[in-house]
Amino acid sequence: MVADVKLVVDCVKQNGLRPLIIQVMNKEKNPKKRKVGRIPKKDPAVFRYSISFNSVDHARFLSLFEAAEAKSKAHFITSCIFDKLLKVVKIDKGIHDYYMRLTTFFGQFRGIATNYNQIVKSLNANFTEKKALAFLYKLEQQTIELVQLNRQIIALTAEFEQKYLQDHGR
Repeated sequence: MVADVKLVVDCVKQNGLRPLIIQVMNKEKNPKKRKVGRIPKKDPAVFRYSISFNSVDHARFLSLFEAAEAKSKAHFITSCIFDKLLKVVKIDKGIHDYYMRLTTFFGQFRGIATNYNQIVKSLNANFTEKKALAFLYKLEQQTIELVQLNRQIIALTAEFEQKYLQDHGR
């Protein structure tokens, strides 16, 4: 390659042209490799297979895939083939709604208990004994109704749990 460069320079000088600066890049002098891109995997998956489903099998496959909540269809298929354990968790929306409303309801009961104590203190501080007793009697009647309602809620919850356990085989 150096000989070729000398030949070009000599040819340029003989024809009366100005010599050009020619740089020859030698790869052996600059052996630096740039480290860019992904780190290669130690055991890459290079073998690929293809399967085909009819419409019934495809619908069944999709329902199983959604029930398993796998990250990808490839992971789902691999776990099915090699008998890896798949966890399927089904959440019943009706039960979830019932639980949330029951939790909210008991939160309201706690709020009523706090307000109950504040009302009793306020009645004793701001009213005469006769008026305070009259208001406390009304408050007591409302409290009895709340206790009866709470007992009904507990009974309904126990009945719901029995039916749920029977329906879901637990």
